[in-house]
Amino acid sequence: MAENATIQFSKELDAFIEEWKNKPGNLIMILHRVQEEFGYISKEAACAVSERTGSTLARVYGVMTFYHFFKTQKPGKNKISVCLGTACYLKGGQDLIDEARSLLGLTPEDVSTIDGLFSVEPVRCIGCCGLAPVLSVNGDVYGKLAKSQMAGIIDKYKNA
Repeated sequence: MAENATIQFSKELDAFIEEWKNKPGNLIMILHRVQEEFGYISKEAACAVSERTGSTLARVYGVMTFYHFFKTQKPGKNKISVCLGTACYLKGGQDLIDEARSLLGLTPEDVSTIDGLFSVEPVRCIGCCGLAPVLSVNGDVYGKLAKSQMAGIIDKYKNA
């Protein structure tokens, strides 16, 4: 069993885990809910899932690291998601990522800015291929972008 976790789950999340803990595919479903509640899956949360489901911590981490959807580090308050689907990639999606990271002082390995305000992540599809290249910030979608527009978009969220 994992060491005693120091994280508090909501009553809804605890009930969900209780309902799913013995079902096939339970860890994926449970980890989705944990990430939905916290925005990522911390070590403490992974330990708590291990304890509540009777799974080994290694198995929990195995699922978390196999699926790219799961985040193990806290994202920034403002999540910049840049589409790298085919249309967006061909029209400059990677340039948008590079420009956003440059403006924010992030390396590809950084999850978020030091102040915790921003994170930049590539995503496979936002579903707006006709507006390529596309990005979203906290769900606000911006399309037909040029990298010269990134500074203005980021500035909009700095003081929000």
